[in-house]
Amino acid sequence: MATLGVNIDHVATIRQARKTIEPDPVWAAALAELGGADVITVHLREDRRHIQDRDVRVLRETVQVKLNLEMAAEPSITEIACALRPPQVTLVPERREEVTTEGGLDVAGNIDRVKACIDQLHQAGVEVSLFIDPDERQIEVSRLLNVAAVELHTGAYADAAVGPAQQRELEKLEQAGRFAIDSGLILHLGHGLTYRNVIPVARIPGACELNIGHSIVARAVMVGFQEAVREMKLLIQRASSAQ
Repeated sequence: MATLGVNIDHVATIRQARKTIEPDPVWAAALAELGGADVITVHLREDRRHIQDRDVRVLRETVQVKLNLEMAAEPSITEIACALRPPQVTLVPERREEVTTEGGLDVAGNIDRVKACIDQLHQAGVEVSLFIDPDERQIEVSRLLNVAAVELHTGAYADAAVGPAQQRELEKLEQAGRFAIDSGLILHLGHGLTYRNVIPVARIPGACELNIGHSIVARAVMVGFQEAVREMKLLIQRASSAQ
């Protein structure tokens, strides 16, 4: 069964809208764990639009499950990651003007920069995953860079109209997932997954970790964080039991 990584960035987004101290993403992480989260994911962006340095430091000390730090392959953020040494870092693309991550990291087109970051993280004892599009070339280059895992970008699937278009995107994810696993990589998936579309992705053979954020935070506004995570975890468990 795939594990559930809960991205708590948008708890911090609410806080930063007023530049205050609440809601605290550290509290959200604790509630997510109580709800069944297997991983807590945060993205420390260069512009610090939501998660702050303090958040990552405190989460590193308090999170009891795996902490997954998303970050760009930039020297200043890499220094922070190497100092904190989270169990996992996921390298993602980042543009300051984007609302959210718009696609996978172009590993093949930025080999030197990405490799330099990976090497630093490996020297610090940090496991690395790469957030990439479901493309065999990107997967192959990721393998050559000796990372442990790849996270396939599920945005095209999530944005596709329900029906044949969405099925085609799901098949792309399944094919890329098989290629990643056959290449010796651990398979993660994420971006745009919701309570309505997560089950087919959770059923992809070999899926190890699903990272989901916005949908859970949106649901939590209505039912509370612990319950929102519990509901998502139940869907993933049901997907596994139906296989």
